[in-house]
Amino acid sequence: MAAKLASELTQECIEVCAACAVACHVCADHCAQQADPQMLACIRLCLSCADACLACLPSLARAANYEQLCRACAELCEACATECERYDDEIMLQCVQACRRAAQVCRELIDA
Repeated sequence: MAAKLASELTQECIEVCAACAVACHVCADHCAQQADPQMLACIRLCLSCADACLACLPSLARAANYEQLCRACAELCEACATECERYDDEIMLQCVQACRRAAQVCRELIDA
């Protein structure tokens, strides 16, 4: 398989980061509805992860100065995925998948 052009990878990163932000907000809302104080860490991580994903979008769209943001985003996505996978819940598992995918694509873009 040929390597992706940077612009294709940048576009993919924009798409997966946006999707991850949505998944994280859905998950945080779902956790809040559970009214379980033990889910507070998950809610906070989901919201921080969503914020990081959204923060990357303008720099990615300009294709400039996104490396540090994407690195931090990937780290938050991994932390969020690790927290959410502690629970056996379909919405949370969707968040895990979105977070892992965003972390992967952010790292691919940084390494490209």
